[in-house]
Amino acid sequence: MARYVDIHPDNPQPRLIAQVVEALRNDEVIAYPTDSGYALGARIGSKDGRDRILSIRDLDDKHHFTLVCRDFSQLGQMVHVDNSAFRAIKSATPGPYTFILPGTPEVPRRLLHPKKKTVGVRIPDHVVVQAILEELGEPLLSSTLIMPGETEPRTSGWDVKETLDHVVDIVIETGEDTPAEPTTVVDWSDGTPEVVRVGAGDPDRFA
Repeated sequence: MARYVDIHPDNPQPRLIAQVVEALRNDEVIAYPTDSGYALGARIGSKDGRDRILSIRDLDDKHHFTLVCRDFSQLGQMVHVDNSAFRAIKSATPGPYTFILPGTPEVPRRLLHPKKKTVGVRIPDHVVVQAILEELGEPLLSSTLIMPGETEPRTSGWDVKETLDHVVDIVIETGEDTPAEPTTVVDWSDGTPEVVRVGAGDPDRFA
């Protein structure tokens, strides 16, 4: 049964943030709110966490995982950002965008797209997520919580707990419904931006 952790949306309790981070370091899987719906998260080095997220969402190995980063500096350690992308991506973050870029050696091979060697990265505009990332000290392996057969992410902690009570370890609640739109995904792996999914972020800035 998943633990239900109620964290203040504006002033996250350090004790509860520490509990979540300890669970992640123990290779547990969390369901957590972001600025674009709920997501599933695990430690970046956790093969078990990765496999459990794929199983929950009924996805195959070709799924593009997202590395949720604290800031642009951390993002730059995970992916190669060339000069043409640097300014545009930096100006759009933090925010509801995911960027697909070539991974650096810092990214475990199993998280890279098998052919392109790319990975998704984003910097969320969410106080609780930022607190978790600060305490964790590394990016969070993540995937939007869109269940098989659905098109939108879950938005309520109680709903997530009812659905995933026996397949995740922690459900984070902040007392607010999160936006129902997933991120806008921009593939920049070939040197020019291609919007591959229109979501919460304005796609026109990358048209």
